[in-house]
Amino acid sequence: MGRFWNRRLLSDYGSVLILLLLCAYYSWATLSVQHPISPTAGRELADQIIATSGPAANVLIVIRNTEQDKAFAGAAAEQLTKAGVHVLETLGGDPAIVRQTLQRLGSSNTRVDAIATHQPGSAWGPLREESLKAIGKEYPSLAQVQVFTPRSYVWPAFLTRENLLNVVNQNADVAIIAIGMSLVIITAGIDLSVGSLLAVSGVLTAIAIQQWGGGAQASVPMLIFCSLCGIGACALCGVFNGAMVTFFRVPAFVVTLAMMMVARGLALIAAVQYQKFLSGGTTEGTPEAIKIGSPAFSWLGGGVTAGVPNPIWLMLVLYFAAYIVMSRTTLGRYIYAVGGNPEAARLSGVPVKGVLILVYAISGAMAGLAGIVDSSRFDGGRPNAGESYELQVIAAVVVGGTSLAGGEGRIFGTLVGAMIIAVIQNGLNMAGVKSYEQKVVFGLLILGAVMLDQLKSSQFRNPLRLLWRTK
Repeated sequence: MGRFWNRRLLSDYGSVLILLLLCAYYSWATLSVQHPISPTAGRELADQIIATSGPAANVLIVIRNTEQDKAFAGAAAEQLTKAGVHVLETLGGDPAIVRQTLQRLGSSNTRVDAIATHQPGSAWGPLREESLKAIGKEYPSLAQVQVFTPRSYVWPAFLTRENLLNVVNQNADVAIIAIGMSLVIITAGIDLSVGSLLAVSGVLTAIAIQQWGGGAQASVPMLIFCSLCGIGACALCGVFNGAMVTFFRVPAFVVTLAMMMVARGLALIAAVQYQKFLSGGTTEGTPEAIKIGSPAFSWLGGGVTAGVPNPIWLMLVLYFAAYIVMSRTTLGRYIYAVGGNPEAARLSGVPVKGVLILVYAISGAMAGLAGIVDSSRFDGGRPNAGESYELQVIAAVVVGGTSLAGGEGRIFGTLVGAMIIAVIQNGLNMAGVKSYEQKVVFGLLILGAVMLDQLKSSQFRNPLRLLWRTK
């Protein structure tokens, strides 16, 4: 009995254990001194200056011209101003600008008590101790200036909030597609066209927004309509895949492989012809991204809500909905039944053909939605987007515990599998592994997951017995 429960726990939560082990390893491997640059660090730095220099201090804030630095400086300036501290200026630029500003303030006999910056800024030449001493001798009002930076601490770079959000955000589109792929694989099918359909959705949506939606000035309802057109086109491609599998009994691998090539070609053709159309036919088009330029459209892929990127919120909502469908509805039971034994399901009154067509349509729609997220994130429909995504998506589903034989799998497992792929990819990127080299890792990962799935089956639980029977 204990052996049964151990096997059940390993089967149900083995992927979670793998994810935790990966996180533990990358946490250990990236343990280092952290120099925070965040709004929280800015407020803490302001409190440090207030406690040291007092509320009557004159403070100069020095940062780089990046969004992260601006948020850091804004929080520090707000906190200092609340305490009555006089913020002289906020400098965003390079060491030369800092040097010129210090000389200007010194020439006007403006007292500077503290310079608020971060670790990269403190390494600039004008802010080094010897440089400040030299300029203090030349300008007495700068003689007592001190440089303040946020307190450093030891923490894994992998476990920083920014990195964790980035890991999930950058792989949200893969996780979204994996929802549809899970349904297809549970029915013992496969869908290789998802990466190409992502590109089709992005390109068609971008063209629709530019031609009929109003371009950069498109209204929100029109943006939604154009996006639904792109998603709908991909869903129709999924319906075609399902119809070929059910009515013509063409293997899913062959049908979706053909659709993968056709859809990729159509995305490239549409992009080329649209570029040619824009030039009035005077020049040959190129397969470049079709720019959208709408701030409202960029909100989905690039916006943040409650400190969390919007693609993550969308992903979580979709997974919750998929979990409800697969565990609490008749449709979910039908999908498992078709994957377990389609003939028995048919005799039990399950509309097998309708279920198969529906799951392929959902897979296409999820790929289309991921295409909307991608085009929103990059502000344009990219005909080359989603290349090799099918490999990552299948890896996420299989690693998450869904059996390629069908009839078995969980939505939660797929989410965990997608996070495993995201963590591995993040670790490979941090290690400097090239993107084409990562394909080897993902290929071996799929092979290993399939082998484990086979070993869990009754036929392969005892490999020695299998070898004995073959003699």
